[in-house]
Amino acid sequence: MVVVMRTAASDGDIDRVVDAVTNVGGECFVSRGRHQTIIGLVGDLTQFAELPLHAFPNVEDVIRVSRAFKLVSNDAQPRPSTVEVAGRAVGRDTVTLLAGPCAVETPEQTRRACEMAKEAGASILRGGAYKPRTSPYAFQGLGESGLEILQEVSRDLDLPFVTEVVTPADVETVARRADMLQVGTRNMQNFQLLKEVGLAGKPVLLKRGMTATIEEWVMAAEYIAHTGNLDIVLCERGVRTFEPMTRNTLDVSAVPVVQSLTHLPVIIDPSHSGGRRDLVLPLIRSAIAVGADGVIVDVHPDPEHALVDGPQALVREDMPALRDTLTRFTAAVGRTVESDGVATDRAGRSPGWGLGA
Repeated sequence: MVVVMRTAASDGDIDRVVDAVTNVGGECFVSRGRHQTIIGLVGDLTQFAELPLHAFPNVEDVIRVSRAFKLVSNDAQPRPSTVEVAGRAVGRDTVTLLAGPCAVETPEQTRRACEMAKEAGASILRGGAYKPRTSPYAFQGLGESGLEILQEVSRDLDLPFVTEVVTPADVETVARRADMLQVGTRNMQNFQLLKEVGLAGKPVLLKRGMTATIEEWVMAAEYIAHTGNLDIVLCERGVRTFEPMTRNTLDVSAVPVVQSLTHLPVIIDPSHSGGRRDLVLPLIRSAIAVGADGVIVDVHPDPEHALVDGPQALVREDMPALRDTLTRFTAAVGRTVESDGVATDRAGRSPGWGLGA
């Protein structure tokens, strides 16, 4: 069961509900979203039913949720959520581009890649300071010095950034600098990490595990919500199948399925799913068409010499086509591109960018 509080609810209003539930032997888990607070109730439902919760001040609704995931369920919050990352939105009203280098290699490489991302219309930068790799001999990232590089570039370009955190011990360090914390595919079911990023007080980007079912993925989000953090964006990044022609198989059907189950925004990673530069734009088109709330894209100024995932990175020459693809297809589905500070017309196009063929 969940109690949905009105926007005007005070801490005192929330405490009254919590006290009433705990007095009858129940437990409460308070999740504060950007615009609404949801209180998850655990315990004897018959006792909860006897409480006049509907009559409590600023209680909007009391809902019995049958699904295993309660706080992220759209039964608990029927209106789609919008997650704000340092003033930039990811939600159902817009399509948001997150872009930047897969890995922070050098200050120059990171700056050039992020400048390319902004040129293409990105409103949130991405970059990896810590890199979980299959091989222990592969480049593992620059760590805290990589965070410093990202933070400096982010400030200079006036765009927030998201970066991956790979261990619970690193959460505090990453959260001090990053605007959004990413949990990668290999850590989707690292439950202690999920709890720690939830408690960090920053928005969270949660990628689907490469062998995870949709329910497992959503339940991982529930772990984060359970800490009181509802600022969660889900990312479909492709699942592992028997097909060798792509790095992973992009599950575009996951977007409408997840949107039918939860109120959380859902974005797609066309870079890690396809694993090839030539597939990124076609997969972006499919993502927007199927209703994704954004895309996260790898860009690199010199992918032939990239230390991580060079074959999938877009280059500077791809930026006009990336921006054009975003604006045209977003307009076609009746949405707008989340602003990157560049004026756009009603179709989402910025001056100086033609539609092309």
